[in-house]
Amino acid sequence: MAIMLGACVLPATPAMPAPAPVPEEIPVGVLVDLSTGQTLFAREADRRFVPASVTKVMTAYTAFKLIEEGELRLDMPYLYPASLEEEWYAEGSNMFLRAGERPTIAQLLLGITTVSGNDASVALATAATGSLDSWIALMNANAEALGMRNTHFGSANGFPDGGETYTTANDLALLGAAITREYPGLYRRFFGHRGLRWRDIAQSNHDPVTGRVDGADGMKTGYTNEAGFTFLGSAERDDRRLVMVLAGAPSGRERDDASRALLEWGFDNFEHTKLIDRGTIVSSAAVQDGSAARVNLRLESDLAVALPKDIDVDSWKIETVYRGPLQAPIAAGDSVARLRLTIDGESVLEAPLVAAADVPQANLFQRIANAFVSWVQ
Repeated sequence: MAIMLGACVLPATPAMPAPAPVPEEIPVGVLVDLSTGQTLFAREADRRFVPASVTKVMTAYTAFKLIEEGELRLDMPYLYPASLEEEWYAEGSNMFLRAGERPTIAQLLLGITTVSGNDASVALATAATGSLDSWIALMNANAEALGMRNTHFGSANGFPDGGETYTTANDLALLGAAITREYPGLYRRFFGHRGLRWRDIAQSNHDPVTGRVDGADGMKTGYTNEAGFTFLGSAERDDRRLVMVLAGAPSGRERDDASRALLEWGFDNFEHTKLIDRGTIVSSAAVQDGSAARVNLRLESDLAVALPKDIDVDSWKIETVYRGPLQAPIAAGDSVARLRLTIDGESVLEAPLVAAADVPQANLFQRIANAFVSWVQ
C-alpha cells in the first residue's frame, strides 16, 4: 500500500525537550542518536579544535581495521626500543614502558584505551607500520574515508604538535559511530576498562561515564592547556546508542559532570519510535526519457525517529526531496531521493529512498507518448 507523502500532517506528538544540560562555558558539543542518525544536541559542532588525547580513538580505530583485515595480530609482541623510552617515558599520560620489554599489540591497545599511554600509541604505530609517518598517513586516510572533512592528524597520540592535529565535534561523532558499529567486538574488548596494571604500576581510567552512567562503555578524554578538557563518549540502552562530544571545557570536573548529564538527558528526554517500515512505497518521482513517466520510491530501511517527550507540537511534515526529473535509465535499488522529516519547519532527519523498479530508457514510440502526455498536462 502506497503512502503519498508530499506533505502530511501527523497527530500532535512531543516536540522539544528541556534544554540540554551543557553549561555555556563549554563552547563545543554534540550528541547523536545512532539508532536514528539524529543530532539531539549541537553547539559549534563544526568548529575546529585540538583533540589532544582523543586522537587515540583514531589510533585504536586504525589498529582495529588492520586487525580485521588480517594485517595485524593481537598476540604479536613488539620489542620496545631504548629510543622510544628516552623520548616518551613519563611524557604526559603513560603506560610507563621500558626498553627491552615485549608488550603485545593487545597490551598496547589496552594501554592506549585505558590509561591513554602516549608511549603505547607510538609503540603500536611503529610496530604496525614501521614508522610514525606511515601510521599517521593511515590515520588520515581513515579519517577521509569516514567523511571527517574537518580533521587532520599529525601524531598518533595527540601530543601538542603546533596545531597540525585538529578536528570537530561532528567529525569525532563520525569516528565514535564507526568504531562502535564496525568493530563492536574489539570495541567491547578494549574500551570501558576501569584500570590497568603494567608491571607494578596500577593506574585508573579517567573516562567519566563508564560505571557512572547506565550503559556507558567509553571512550576517551583529552586535555592540553591549549585545548582545554575534551571527551568523546558513548552509551547504549535498549538498542539505542548515543555518541557525544564535549570540547574546550574549562575544567575536568565541568567536562565530566556535563558528559554524564548530557547522556542521561539524551536517554531520558527522547524515545525511539518507528514511523514507517522498510520497503514501504512512500512516493514516486518524475522520470525523463524513460519507459515510464514516474517511478515508485521505497524506503531502504525503517524510518525511525527519536521523539522528544512532554511538549506538544502542532504538526510534522514529511516530504520527498530529489533533483528532478530523474534521468532514465534507472535500476531498481538505485538511491535517487530522500525522505525528509521536519517538525515546526526544522529538519529532524532524512532517510534514503530507492527506486522500486527498473525504468529503462524509452524507445522512440515511448518518447513520443511521453511527450504527448507532457504536452496535454
